Amino acid sequence: MGSTNNFAAGELPKIMPRYQTLDDVTTLQEALEGIVVEDLKKLYALLSGDRKLTRKADLVAGIKQQMQGEKLKQVWAQLDDLQKAAVAEVIHGSSGGYDADVFMAKYGQQPNWGKSDRYGYNREPSLLCLFFYGTAIPYDLEEKLLKFVPKPQGNSLNLLGDVLPDNFIIRVEKHNFRTSQREVSEYELPLTICEMERAAPKDLEAVLRLIQSGKVAVSEKTALPGAATLKAIAAVLQGGDFYNDEQRQATVEKGDIFYEVGNIKSFAWAPIAQASKFAELSGKKLVLTKAGQKALQESSAKGLQTAWKRWLKTNTFDEFRRIDAIKGQTGKGARGMTAVAGRREAIASRLVECPVGKWVLFSEFSRYMLATGNRFEVTRDPDNLYISEFGYGNLGYSGSHDWHILQERYMRCLLFEYVATLGIIDVAYADPSLIPSDFDDLWGTDDLRFLSRYDGLISFRLTALGAYCLGLTDNYTAPAIEFRQTLRVLPNLDIVVAGEGIAASDAIVLDLYAKKVSDVVWQLDRQKLFTAIEAGYPLAEFKEVLETRSIEPLPETVQQFLTDVTERSNSLQDAGTVKLIECKNAHLAVLIANDSRTKKFCQLAGDRTLAVPLSQETKFRNALRQLGYVLPQRDK
Repeated sequence: MGSTNNFAAGELPKIMPRYQTLDDVTTLQEALEGIVVEDLKKLYALLSGDRKLTRKADLVAGIKQQMQGEKLKQVWAQLDDLQKAAVAEVIHGSSGGYDADVFMAKYGQQPNWGKSDRYGYNREPSLLCLFFYGTAIPYDLEEKLLKFVPKPQGNSLNLLGDVLPDNFIIRVEKHNFRTSQREVSEYELPLTICEMERAAPKDLEAVLRLIQSGKVAVSEKTALPGAATLKAIAAVLQGGDFYNDEQRQATVEKGDIFYEVGNIKSFAWAPIAQASKFAELSGKKLVLTKAGQKALQESSAKGLQTAWKRWLKTNTFDEFRRIDAIKGQTGKGARGMTAVAGRREAIASRLVECPVGKWVLFSEFSRYMLATGNRFEVTRDPDNLYISEFGYGNLGYSGSHDWHILQERYMRCLLFEYVATLGIIDVAYADPSLIPSDFDDLWGTDDLRFLSRYDGLISFRLTALGAYCLGLTDNYTAPAIEFRQTLRVLPNLDIVVAGEGIAASDAIVLDLYAKKVSDVVWQLDRQKLFTAIEAGYPLAEFKEVLETRSIEPLPETVQQFLTDVTERSNSLQDAGTVKLIECKNAHLAVLIANDSRTKKFCQLAGDRTLAVPLSQETKFRNALRQLGYVLPQRDK
């Protein structure tokens, strides 16, 4: 009963008038007049040790006198370092008030606001409470403090270095309610490191090829891929998805709860392809746009940079929807969700401060976001979000819509599923079910092994490709790509898979340009090549695949075959669409085709027929009227 405690982290003493807001507090006089006499006595006693004054006016005047000139300096000098930091952060900051979360993130603990009994009553303020009223420092007091209080310390991002261990130690501090003590536990986690800078360029090409082949189906309503498509995409990605089939599909039944990590990298590509305008929905499948076809011809780095810039701005998909355990994001709850572009920009603005090639703990990156005041909100109304059941698991009612529950989950999803997939960062991660829970205090989570599939993200590092995508560098030199020679191109025009097998993306290219004879044999076929060329697929890219993947140089018969097809495909050129106009007689057709006013816009296409390009039709009609003729509109 007699034990005392510092006020809880971020909690301001009850002596602060709760009805006052930042705008209400203009002067120290007004702030003091808003405090009851008993609390004024406690503040005055901090300055003089005297609790005999009882009149409110005398107490206000006495405190004001001590908080001016050299006496103010003396009071400030008695503060400890953390308390001084709290004052400095507010008067030199831009927010105008004390932010407990930001202060905790920067300094690791809250300043001493005073003490109370174990039930939170009989509070005794600290000297710091003479400076703060609510979360604000009165403006006239702030002006005096600015004359001698130095600026607070700067922020820095703590780095892990160039190399990570195979096993990573996580230290977790939790309150033990049985012993009423803070306890630190250590967990050793096996890490998987995925170098996405090398994988992403190949993945981009492979996914665009898969779309090109008509094998990416999505929902007409959501434009998102289903299970079959996710499996097809994962099959063409370098190393598959982040978690292998066994890890992704492993489920543990406990009551009515089933746990499944599911797809991450393979899920991201369909939304990315659409947001980047490389693909669009046609019926139930994605098809390549002209921009997507161009991306296949340009450097992969340029395509990835374009994809990232467009992803930053897209509003068609909210990554937070991927946090399956948090319900209430649709319907009424959708109106409270914040704009996704603002969230992404807030994260990207700190991502650019990460040095290339240095590993950063995700928890440290999150701390740095808060410490620099770079906050964002996932929702304006957490009352609409809940876990398991709205009435009991409501995040607003529980007061648990903290940074680590909502904002950190969003950050993990964006970084793990989209930033990493685009090769901007490499990632180090563990099985999410092994990560110590930080959501035990939420109702309805007893049967959850993890709150989101992204909880396994431990660390990341910005890549050189990422620096290029983020606009930190103007140029990017990709690591040399080593192609596996897995094909034998034979003089009889057969293409045979040899050795360890062919990459899925290469097989897609062969399917587009050559006739498939069996699982390991394709055959060069003129009609198949003509079909591909007519569809807009350049023959040069097919030839490049053959040359770089072939074990031996291409046989002369094959080279001659490809040369012949190239010449034939270049022999004709589409001149565009024309309108055919039939004249009454050949004399009139010759007259119009040769008159100086009309000949620039038409040409003879037979004895009595004129061909007019559609792009020139309006000009042709105007010139025809000058010649003394008119072309009536065709009946529809």
